[in-house]
Amino acid sequence: MNTNTNQTTHQRTGRVPVVLIRHAQSQWNRENRFTGWADPPLTDAGIAKAHAAGHRLHEQGYVFDAAYSSRLRRAVTTLDSLLEELGQNEIPREQAWQLNERHYGTLTGLDKGEAIKHHGEAQVWRWRRGYHDRAGALTRDDPRHSCHDPLCHDIDPPALPDVENLAETRARVMRYWQSEIEPRIRRGERLLISAHGNTLRALIMALANMSEE
Repeated sequence: MNTNTNQTTHQRTGRVPVVLIRHAQSQWNRENRFTGWADPPLTDAGIAKAHAAGHRLHEQGYVFDAAYSSRLRRAVTTLDSLLEELGQNEIPREQAWQLNERHYGTLTGLDKGEAIKHHGEAQVWRWRRGYHDRAGALTRDDPRHSCHDPLCHDIDPPALPDVENLAETRARVMRYWQSEIEPRIRRGERLLISAHGNTLRALIMALANMSEE
């Protein structure tokens, strides 16, 4: 949401601020690789950008009652930086795997330029931006599969995706939004959410009632 609106305006209009932040630059962003559920750290430039965003929110007077991130450290570190700048490290926080990035399946870790060379620009674009298109699925014996990731060991194995399209990402995110986040908004809580490009695309698509087109 628009961070140019200050806290006084929110109080005057009675609107509840819910701020959605896409994580800052990760190491794989810099290397132009498909990331998905892989867990590279932020770059130094990414950490600096996250602190700058937190400073901007502080200047605008934002105060939050709780914060959310995915379990992936690029989103977690972004949230850490935001809350540090806001001076709000003590608010309740939740790390939810349901807010993880879209799962890219067999594209995970591949250089995007190399993927275009092998599969063609049009196909890669459909995988990245199509609503129903998905890449190949990872097998459960592939070391890149989330079933081998300690971050996911408490998740019911059938719930772990092998690959996702945007429609499936939207369904995953919206189930969590409706069950966990929406009730807090209705109670008037002010929330900060640090997540991912496709997660937030899917969420905004649903909340704004956008068509597939």
